[in-house]
Amino acid sequence: MLLNDLRTIYERDPAARNWLEVLFCYPGLQAVVFHRLAHWLHKIGIPFIPRFISQISRFLTGIEIHPGAKIGNSVFIDHGMGVVIGETAIVGDYALIYQGVTLGGTGKETGKRHPTLGSHVVVGAGAKVLGNIFIGDRVRIGAGSVVLRDAPSDTTVVGIPGRITRQENKSLTADALAHGKLRDVEAEAIRALFERVKALEKQVQELETQSSSPASHLDSEEVESCNTDWVIAEFLDGAGI
Repeated sequence: MLLNDLRTIYERDPAARNWLEVLFCYPGLQAVVFHRLAHWLHKIGIPFIPRFISQISRFLTGIEIHPGAKIGNSVFIDHGMGVVIGETAIVGDYALIYQGVTLGGTGKETGKRHPTLGSHVVVGAGAKVLGNIFIGDRVRIGAGSVVLRDAPSDTTVVGIPGRITRQENKSLTADALAHGKLRDVEAEAIRALFERVKALEKQVQELETQSSSPASHLDSEEVESCNTDWVIAEFLDGAGI
């Protein structure tokens, strides 16, 4: 299993140089190794020691994984500082988790209260996945997103709260590091509304041109409209849409 973890890191991290560096300098790998021991002790009912091991791991790596959490094969926690994985969380095989991610609960519920991640899921830096929700296979969660509801397989989740969109090119799921290709659904919606408003304004202007007595105060309104158009266009260009 450790060999699979090492192989996964080599495949996904271009900075990986040699196995010695990966083994001793990758806190994500170390945290997973600590967790497997703590989880095994937790399953057989050993008290205290599993939590103590998880706290040692947290102190050494900056990654907190509750001994009760279920971590699949070849899971890669990249950098990892600030990652928190709750007691009833389930992380599927080949998941990729970046620093600052929280797989947590939303209150003081009992029972299953943390998320379940499918296989090949990518969770961007600082994302929060909260509650007893299910994230399907090959889902990509954008950095800084807050996910509060289920996400079906082969989708992308971005924003606060997380909005679910279909991936435009499913072949991109093979490139887990392609975070720059995530959609900005909020900016897309704003652009669609902006284009619709512009079309309506054009229709109004055509009707006013056809009328016999156009309003005398149109010039100042047109100037103000040009200024607001520039502000909106600048925002949309900055959002990359």
